[in-house]
Amino acid sequence: MKNPKEEVTYVMLKPDGVQKGLIGEVIKRFEQRDLKIVALDMFEASREQVDNHYPKDETWVTRLGHKTLATCEKYNIDPIKQMGTDKPEEIGPQVRNWLLDYLTMAPVVRMVVKGVHAVDVVRKIAGDTMPYKADMGTIRGDFSIDSPALANAEKRAVMNIVHCSETPEEAEHEIKFWFGESVIHDYKRFGVDN
Repeated sequence: MKNPKEEVTYVMLKPDGVQKGLIGEVIKRFEQRDLKIVALDMFEASREQVDNHYPKDETWVTRLGHKTLATCEKYNIDPIKQMGTDKPEEIGPQVRNWLLDYLTMAPVVRMVVKGVHAVDVVRKIAGDTMPYKADMGTIRGDFSIDSPALANAEKRAVMNIVHCSETPEEAEHEIKFWFGESVIHDYKRFGVDN
């Protein structure tokens, strides 16, 4: 078993986080929890990169359609009026396309974060994926109020500031995908590593 201090995770500050001027704030919140930023880069993601980041399999894409239909049902919205269809297999590709538009609308910041249970701790700091549900004190709870109902009405993705890997396996895959052979740095942090 790997030492819990050695766990790494992938984080992407999304375009809305960059545009809101939250780069320093997000890094600060991770470092305050004794996590280390071991790789960091701002860049403009190409549509092809983002397309390859998100799953393309029919099950995942159709699940996006089901989530959208659930939102429509919850808020008594007619999916045919809003989405042009009530078929999840037709709605899913629309939503996936909005995700591609979202992550390519401005620069993003990619980083690798290392520390004790980094995957779980980073997700806790980020807050619920849906900003309107995120607790105050989390990144999403403090800096966004977006919801799927609003995003669907505006025909765009939910803007939720950051992406964080869900599992160590996903982190490994995403670090390899977004950083390739780039150097992941290691260093000692005062008060943390000594």
